[in-house]
Amino acid sequence: MNRSRDIQHGPYDRGATRLTTVRRRSVRLIVGVLAAICVFPLAAQGQETAEYFKLHCYSCHTIGGGRLVGPDLKDVTARKDRDWLVRFILNPQAMIDRGDPYAKQILEEARGVVMPPVAGLSRDRANQILDMIEAESALEKSQFEGVKFSDRPFTPADVELGHALFTGRTKFKNAGPPCMSCHTVRGLSLLGGGRLGVDLTKVSERIGGRKPLSAWLVSPATVTMQPVFKKHPLEAEEILPLVAYFEHAAKQAGDDDSVAPLTFFLLGLAGMVLMLGLFDVLWKNRFRGVRRPLVAGGEMRTSV
Repeated sequence: MNRSRDIQHGPYDRGATRLTTVRRRSVRLIVGVLAAICVFPLAAQGQETAEYFKLHCYSCHTIGGGRLVGPDLKDVTARKDRDWLVRFILNPQAMIDRGDPYAKQILEEARGVVMPPVAGLSRDRANQILDMIEAESALEKSQFEGVKFSDRPFTPADVELGHALFTGRTKFKNAGPPCMSCHTVRGLSLLGGGRLGVDLTKVSERIGGRKPLSAWLVSPATVTMQPVFKKHPLEAEEILPLVAYFEHAAKQAGDDDSVAPLTFFLLGLAGMVLMLGLFDVLWKNRFRGVRRPLVAGGEMRTSV
């Protein structure tokens, strides 16, 4: 019986079977590698585009979460053609200056806030972003639907905590710098805050209220703030009191009676006078000690 099997399936046949199995496995491996080569870059590109959108666009736009500073981008490719959208993304101001009706409508709805130039943006990148928006729009719930914040009424304690966070009396949990380092709010103090950034007294009104301002603080997209707060993001429990403080500041703001620039100038002038007086005291005798021998030597040569 065994011998007949060996005759039927000799060493050559068994070797051929093993060779066929090896070939099949090799083909599967090659197909898997080719699939990985094709799929992995696409997945990496998709992840990179999502991160780029979150970093540069998410503070002003949602996909299916409603309007923030800018419009909700859900199904935006159905509202305007791809070429128009790419041109607008690359240079919104140029489209507005050209008098494009839809660009002007977007500007009016954004309360005059123009989308700033975005770092690293190219035509290819813009198309990748639009591809991602199309894919996200088809989902029941996009990952960019927007951050949800409490809509409870603000309390005096919220305003006080927001003021403390703004001035740095209370530190941010992720070690971010206090807002006062670069910004000021009217009536803040004698010298006010920093002047690197804009005055935030009426930022709540400019951006459009509680929800857009909260979303913007999640991922500030300005050139100066982005690299800082990418590493030191604000927590939700810090954003709420900051927004409360900004809303309070906007309600309390009257005419601009700030004396901070004049005070700073006068303090600088006084400091300069004090420094000159100090130098005079410190160097007075040294000047005389050098001058007297020179004068005496001159008189001796003249008399001779």
